[in-house]
Amino acid sequence: MSIADYKQGLGDHGKDTKLNLSNLFGNVETSGMSPVQFYGTALSLAYALADDALISAVEAEAEDKVEANVFGAAKLAATLMAMNNIYYRFLHLSSDKQFAKMPAGLRMNGMANPGVEKADFELYSLAVSALNGCGMCIDSHVGVLLKHDISAQVIQNSIKMAAVLNAAVTARRLA
Repeated sequence: MSIADYKQGLGDHGKDTKLNLSNLFGNVETSGMSPVQFYGTALSLAYALADDALISAVEAEAEDKVEANVFGAAKLAATLMAMNNIYYRFLHLSSDKQFAKMPAGLRMNGMANPGVEKADFELYSLAVSALNGCGMCIDSHVGVLLKHDISAQVIQNSIKMAAVLNAAVTARRLA
């Protein structure tokens, strides 16, 4: 299944989402993102959204554009952020700050060697963190990305991608 096929299942209420998907996947070259950044971010979001049809469509789009390591890193980002975003969102939102002083005790060894460049993995992690609503993680990932000279446009595009793919899953579910 391609993104074009996926769009067909969005229904009339998903008209804007269809346009946004076309714009997103039709303008990879002008996004400011490398193929590894673009498709790795899209894959990370699809895996985090856990929509089989979206996963199939994004994997098909990425298949001949990036190497297998990008698929692995995207799965790693989705998995680690599924854990970290819950934990760190709790720390951020809890009015009892004693928890922030306690060691997390969560294994995150994959972050040290994710299989892609550190900045690319941070971009994947940022997009998933935005999807999951973890402000503390968003701040951390943006800080690292800016230190790696990733442009504000690329950061914004990763968040727009999270918004559009989330809307696509919603539109498809409601069709």
